[in-house]
Amino acid sequence: MSTDPQNRLQGLWLPLVTPFRNGELDEPSLRRMIRHYANSPVDGLILAATSGEGMTLDQGELEQLVSVTRAEISASRRYIPICLGLSGASTRKMLDTLDETAAWPIDFYLIASPYYTRPSQRGLLRHFTVLADHASWPIVLYNIPYRTAVNLTNETLLQLAAHRNIVGIKDCSADRAQSIEFLARRPKGFRVLTGEDAHYHEALVDGADGAILLSAHLETDAFASVRTLMQQGDHPGAQTCWDNISELTRLLFAEPSPAPAKYWLAQSGLIDSAEVRLPMVEVSAELAARLDAERERRAPALLRRA
Repeated sequence: MSTDPQNRLQGLWLPLVTPFRNGELDEPSLRRMIRHYANSPVDGLILAATSGEGMTLDQGELEQLVSVTRAEISASRRYIPICLGLSGASTRKMLDTLDETAAWPIDFYLIASPYYTRPSQRGLLRHFTVLADHASWPIVLYNIPYRTAVNLTNETLLQLAAHRNIVGIKDCSADRAQSIEFLARRPKGFRVLTGEDAHYHEALVDGADGAILLSAHLETDAFASVRTLMQQGDHPGAQTCWDNISELTRLLFAEPSPAPAKYWLAQSGLIDSAEVRLPMVEVSAELAARLDAERERRAPALLRRA
């Protein structure tokens, strides 16, 4: 196992959903999920990010989430890196959070751009530089302008990529031209993982090092195989594999995520409840019916064996 953080930051990463039951973090379901995915071709886990409803978790729940996940991974006797998702619009408050989590058993932070405030590129550069100077763990940038209302431009990204404690990016720019340009100009070893489920295959074609995909909670083996086949030079095989699972990436985002994925996982028995926290709500009856139909169609290959 490589001890270089950048070498571990590649492949298929899972932005783990956070299971709830009766308003509380559902630890038995969390443990069941970790044991399941520790035996799958997942290269890393993201905790408490968008898919994990991280903004609804209090500090005690965040710490419990990290502690339980690390304990179950350790019990699996397979080292899987953990990245903790953080977000906030105040640099000062983010520094406090970095201090509070400095001793937690994680490997990376995934930090989104400040939301709502819409800082300039100079402000973004200073914000992330201050955080990177202070952080005890390497930082993965999270560029998702359709949520934060501000885009990290490639010029800003290139400056940030030169920082010793900023090692990669989750790219949700939704601008393929920007992504391709950055892939061509990025420093050697700086990792780019797409976070756009529906564009996973094209991002690998463009040269991304991997992906962070909510959809990979389902048919994890197939999502991993797309990248493996690409690496082996079997581009037709990768395309065929992708064509078989690409519909999942649309279905799971037909309503606000992670409610559709949680519904599927609950129906499959991997978690005990599809519960989400407000302002998220569970899936509509119409989408539930579509998910049930697709789950039944795919049943032999899916999580019934979990």
